Amino acid sequence: MAKQERAVRTRNALIESAAQLFDQEGFEVVTLAAISARAGVSNGALHFHFASKAALADAVGRAAAQRLERITGVGEGSGGGGAPHTAGSAGPPRGGGTDSPGGGSLQVLVDASHALLHGLSHDVVLRAGFALTGGADSVTGGDHLHRHWHEYVIDILGRADRESVLAKDVSARDAASTIVAAIVGFETLGARDERWLSRNTLTRFWTLLLPRLAASAVLAGLDASGRSPAGNSGAPGSPGAHGTPAPPNDPTGRPYRGTPGNGP
Repeated sequence: MAKQERAVRTRNALIESAAQLFDQEGFEVVTLAAISARAGVSNGALHFHFASKAALADAVGRAAAQRLERITGVGEGSGGGGAPHTAGSAGPPRGGGTDSPGGGSLQVLVDASHALLHGLSHDVVLRAGFALTGGADSVTGGDHLHRHWHEYVIDILGRADRESVLAKDVSARDAASTIVAAIVGFETLGARDERWLSRNTLTRFWTLLLPRLAASAVLAGLDASGRSPAGNSGAPGSPGAHGTPAPPNDPTGRPYRGTPGNGP
């Protein structure tokens, strides 16, 4: 058992180290020797777990996909309740349910987008996985993280339409294209300027979009700054859609990148 636990720790250390180096330097220039040195393991141990750098990159992509699934709540069913978990947060994932007071699935989508940008800001595995599977540095043969996010947004807006929380003249599919393009744009720009991943930037985006997107009956109940994972939108420092948000903390206590007023 101790040997198995050690093997799992070694594998995870290699994935984390690879993600850090891929994120900092790019896949092409990083060497396996550099990855093993950063992880504090021998080259032999690295090759025991991964036959090649491409195999290691694929493992980073799969680990990132698991983090994204926690954010979007995949596997909990369509009625599974609550705000999405932030990447890296403790506890079981919570599904993209519709228990948000007033805003239904539309609020769930706002919360998920904040969780995603928070994850891209703080979780190097998630950030590297997006770059490796869909960006200019793509090496794992697919765009599955971006496609997963796109399909999630289409699904959650479809639910919002059925809940009658979308404005009557809004097409769920057209809205999904706009939101996905914006979030992917923030991800791409955030690789060079972290302010694009700030809570303030995303709150301003939703503050601009929600009056056009949401039915008038639910607009006042929507929180553009996102609810906490516990859905505690009424807590101090968590104002409504047109307030100035206080930056939340990630599970390690570090502030969300960017503070109100310093977005791009």
